Amino acid sequence: MRIAHIIKVTRISGAERHLLFLLEGLRERGIDARLIMLVERDRPMEDMVAAAEQRDIPITRLRIHRDYDLPLLWRLRRALREIKPSIAHTHLIHAELFGYFAAKAAGVPAVVSSRHLDDAFRYQARWRRINRRMWRQIDAGIAISAAMKRFALEIEGASADKIEVVRYGMEYRWLSDEDIGAARQGLRDELKLPADAQVLGMACRLVEQKGIPYALEALRRIRSDLPRAHLVIAGDGEKAAELRRLASKLGVADRVFWLGWRADAAELMAAFDVFLLPSLHEGFGLVLLEAMSRRVPIIASKVGAIPEIVVDGETGILVQPRDAGGLAAAMTVLLKDRALRKYMGLLGAARLEERFSVERMISGTIAVYENVLN
Repeated sequence: MRIAHIIKVTRISGAERHLLFLLEGLRERGIDARLIMLVERDRPMEDMVAAAEQRDIPITRLRIHRDYDLPLLWRLRRALREIKPSIAHTHLIHAELFGYFAAKAAGVPAVVSSRHLDDAFRYQARWRRINRRMWRQIDAGIAISAAMKRFALEIEGASADKIEVVRYGMEYRWLSDEDIGAARQGLRDELKLPADAQVLGMACRLVEQKGIPYALEALRRIRSDLPRAHLVIAGDGEKAAELRRLASKLGVADRVFWLGWRADAAELMAAFDVFLLPSLHEGFGLVLLEAMSRRVPIIASKVGAIPEIVVDGETGILVQPRDAGGLAAAMTVLLKDRALRKYMGLLGAARLEERFSVERMISGTIAVYENVLN
């Protein structure tokens, strides 16, 4: 079985990291999984190429010049004719549109499409009509969460018999107590913080979706009661300057550390006392699995797939989106109770091992492929 995965990449984020885990696992199972990556002129994504090559994943790069780059259809058709896959598997909107038509033009027997995000534009009437037509044409779909399946059914008009839930899985390495202690001390040394500093951590793109202003406001509310609390944010994005100004306006600039994009973000999480993800919407949240692998309790929004991952009151605390008061209360509870933090972190690690293994993800994906081909 040969599968050509198609995705447009402008950064290595959740969907891209998931795809690297998936393709590597498929190839280890004897499936000839390949990657066709659509890239912009000024973003050749050498780091994604290097990550794929490190995992022995064959990769083809095709340049996309604009959102409606019609000549891309012919370049993509040519690439698919050379690869001759049994299935073209598309990820994210550009691949969904260009990949489907190019696959049909190239004579690919079947098309599978994964749904990773419930982007705001997908709710627009025009895109709802487009996706309804697309779902009638594709052979099968994969939703990365039950929440994304509901979105595909209710908003995009997918047929229930065409879409299966296959949740993200993640490779991880359990850390010893000594490793976690070293990571904690290393971050505090890097930021020149005292050893007993309490760190609320985030690792995300600095975009509106992630709800960072509410985390900053929550920090303002707890700063007098919890003088050792600091917020560390690893990531970059279009809202970076605006968020720095907001931190100054709220009077918490001295308590917030902006690390920028970090290649070691997953390792960095071991140094956090609490992980935050106050998103306004979230298709999955692979970063939550990374926090769970580091035995870190989580405070997150009760949106999208997050309640499928974080068990409220057991592996973390869930609050309503845009609720700075709820975030502040959750921060206070966890930062004041070290034993509770440790307990939730251990339960999170156990849940990761039980529910979100790479093996489960690969097996579920292969089952979809076999059903399509049969």
